[in-house]
Amino acid sequence: MTQIRKKFRSLVIRGGHNAAKHLAEHGFQQQHVKAMLGASGGPKWFVLSGLDKALLGETFKERTDPLHLLGSSAGCWRFTCYSTAAPVAAIHRFQEAYIADSYEKRPAAAEVTRHVKGILKEILGDNGPAEILNNPVFRLNLVVDQGHGPLAFQNTALQMMGLMAASVGNAVHQKLLGALFSRVLFQHPSGGFPFGSLNDLPTRSVKLAEDNVADAVLASGSIPMVLEGVKDIAGAGKGLYLDGGVTDYHFNLPLTVDDGLVLYPHFREQPVPGWFDKGLPWRKPDAENYRRTLIVAPSAEFVSKLPYGKIPDRKDFTKLDTESRQKYWRIAVQESERLGDEWLELVEKQLLSEVLQPLTF
Repeated sequence: MTQIRKKFRSLVIRGGHNAAKHLAEHGFQQQHVKAMLGASGGPKWFVLSGLDKALLGETFKERTDPLHLLGSSAGCWRFTCYSTAAPVAAIHRFQEAYIADSYEKRPAAAEVTRHVKGILKEILGDNGPAEILNNPVFRLNLVVDQGHGPLAFQNTALQMMGLMAASVGNAVHQKLLGALFSRVLFQHPSGGFPFGSLNDLPTRSVKLAEDNVADAVLASGSIPMVLEGVKDIAGAGKGLYLDGGVTDYHFNLPLTVDDGLVLYPHFREQPVPGWFDKGLPWRKPDAENYRRTLIVAPSAEFVSKLPYGKIPDRKDFTKLDTESRQKYWRIAVQESERLGDEWLELVEKQLLSEVLQPLTF
């Protein structure tokens, strides 16, 4: 087993106890995957580009059963690509438009929002919403947060005040976020995502429809104070809608998958439940919520060999000049192909159970 793990150095595969048992008894078959999760993280997703293409182009190429997707922020945007009629092409358009995006100076939220709307238009084209709603396999679900109190206004000073209050409240207990944020689950009209009882925060569900898909996807990535929130989304009611990663950065939701697997391509081995938990090392997901989950992440060795020894992030916009950033991000995308190749070999040779490691939380 040690020799096998040494051979497969680019990926780390971690799984909950039921996922480990499933792989040991049944191996991996694509039809065993019942749901997928997609994490927030901005351009961190570039390191998953090759894995996404391998999943779409090979692993799920012949799939006919529904596969339920749940994403927030960047994860939502990746899964929006998955749900179009030509998903690999959509992933490529997404990465190219995101890499090409540039600013001469630190931009205001209105300017960033204009740019991001342009990227979304590149992904969706003319028929994207209809393709997403009618996709027989990939069923898009996404998280958006509605702001309350000072976060219900598109005002920088008020939002800063609200975020500071949210950070303090969250450090005491996550449920205190409910005073400032409500979770809104935009669900595929066919339903079926295996949610358990969500009582950690005020939560409501809204069906995706042609008149709200684009706004919901945009809102799911609308980082407070970086982008403008989206107002009054059709079907969701009046209000200001913001980045779903605030409450569900990497997820800690009870999923009612009773057999099979939840697949989670992630840019890190250790999920962080909410955005405000990033500075709280003791705040970890509930392992029971991940009991059937397979986390597929780049290894520390893989990341160390990328330029700057890290995966891309939003700070690259300010720390690097445009040419250096774009070169770096393209290298990360190119290197991510190794993750996809390694995944496909592990699946083809039925070695996932051999390299699987337990969750670290």
